[in-house]
Amino acid sequence: MTTWPVFQSLQGYQSKWLRPDLIAGLTVWAVMVPEALAYASIAGVPPVAGLYAALPALVLYALAGSSRHLIVGPMSATAALSAAIITPLAGADSGRYIALTTALAITTGLVGLLAGLIRLGFVAAFISEPVLKGFIVGLALTIIIGQVPKLLGIHKHEGNFFQQAWGVLTHLGDTNWRALLVGGIALAVVLGLRRWLPLVPGSLLAVLLGIAAVAVLHLDDHGVAIVGHIDSGLPAVGLPGGVGLHDYLDLLGPAVGVVLIGFAEGLDAAKTYAAKAGYTVDANRELFGLGAANLGSGLASGMVVNGSLSKTAVNGSAGAKTQLSGLTVAALTVLTLLFLTGLFEKLPEATLAGVVIAAVIELVDIAALRALYRVWTERLGSIYGRAARADFIAAVAAMAGVLLFDTLPGLLIGIGISMLLLVYRASQPHVARLAEQGSLWLDAQRHPDLPLRPDVVVVRVESGLFFANADYVREHIEQLCTERTRLVVLDAETSPSIDVTAAAMLTALRDNLARRRIDFRIARSIGQFGDELGSTDNSTLTSAVYPTIRSAIADLPAGPEPGGGERDSTPRPGVEHG
Repeated sequence: MTTWPVFQSLQGYQSKWLRPDLIAGLTVWAVMVPEALAYASIAGVPPVAGLYAALPALVLYALAGSSRHLIVGPMSATAALSAAIITPLAGADSGRYIALTTALAITTGLVGLLAGLIRLGFVAAFISEPVLKGFIVGLALTIIIGQVPKLLGIHKHEGNFFQQAWGVLTHLGDTNWRALLVGGIALAVVLGLRRWLPLVPGSLLAVLLGIAAVAVLHLDDHGVAIVGHIDSGLPAVGLPGGVGLHDYLDLLGPAVGVVLIGFAEGLDAAKTYAAKAGYTVDANRELFGLGAANLGSGLASGMVVNGSLSKTAVNGSAGAKTQLSGLTVAALTVLTLLFLTGLFEKLPEATLAGVVIAAVIELVDIAALRALYRVWTERLGSIYGRAARADFIAAVAAMAGVLLFDTLPGLLIGIGISMLLLVYRASQPHVARLAEQGSLWLDAQRHPDLPLRPDVVVVRVESGLFFANADYVREHIEQLCTERTRLVVLDAETSPSIDVTAAAMLTALRDNLARRRIDFRIARSIGQFGDELGSTDNSTLTSAVYPTIRSAIADLPAGPEPGGGERDSTPRPGVEHG
């Protein structure tokens, strides 16, 4: 079993770190409390569930995680994913909805713990950055459109992004101007302070202004919805009532998706600030820490949690040195639950919606999508066609999947399209004919001024050789040969690996070329290519391997060109004639 030291970031603690850690903790608390309430509303549970989730998550991550700066708590992406998973399972039963939300956090925690113990941290690599970017953009748009009805004080329509947007457009006439004014002010306060006074906790200020407006103007008597009663005190600890084993089994598959999203987003934040501070994070320990945080959240009547890039940024910019800042946030959350919940009962839902929209609007990163679209050249287009913009296509596929089909299907669509494009591009690698320039062999298409020998074709495949591209490579090499070709040399330096199917293809290629009186040789096999080729039943190929391209060509037998008579068939050392 994998073992790690607990509270790793606190080891060797220095007294001079205490002040910046405490200040950072206070700063993060001012941001986290209103956002935790807001993200709980995204998940469809009472706002206090966000605080219930944050308390154990902060403590357990500090105990088990490897980052000194990462702040773990409720987040928009996993909150929206939670709502999408629980809504069809719970129906209209609000009590069961809350219980299943808690059960999802527990299941997610167990999945994360197990994945960390068996060292599955590498799975984050299967969610590419473009897919995650497209997913986050789609998710942010879905969250925003889901909060707009609260901002306007109108009825919310269910369905995908476009159905909800149509519902908003068709009910604009029902807008409550007071709710819109309160929510609009909250949105302006958060965005304005973020732009011009970033050190001021805009979310907390917006929440306090909204509460004050209700208290002074009695907006709740004029149709402005408020949060309402919030239970004070610490959460009860234990399993949720009314949830059976079959419910946990039903949640197991979706929990894997929650872990993937939460882990990928949290690991990115942890790595970002670890690089700035000059230390490293352990992906498997991060996965274990995420599992511990979710398990603790679920057992404390909370919701799913993950690492937060925005709050981690606040933590780092405030000067945090260790996870003592996170423990400080946890202590302040206890005080909030014990003494301050009554303060938030008069919080307008429109204000909460403004805080949510302000928190996620920066995630609608259209500029990043445009940057992915610009990753293209005419040469890439000629090689891969439309698949030359593979990263952009994968990002848009993930975004469209979220907008049309919901969060988890959108993620799976993005990953699936990304993998499909990867396989497609790998199946059609660039097969370059090479021309000699001094001691170098260069792509003739990129250097059309270099002369080519009509009797020798030197090619390189810019990919490993395997079953998916074997026939494609063989056909391209054969097409490069003309009636004047006497020798084909495969420069294997850019092909790091080969499988059995590709090795058999090379044997067939050699035989086909031999029937056309063309020799076939391999030069500069490296690493796995040479090892794997040597371990296959292709001794005739391995005997035709040369250390350099020049040596392969220098050993070319003298004789007339194909079609002009018999060749000198005398065997030469190190050469296998077809």
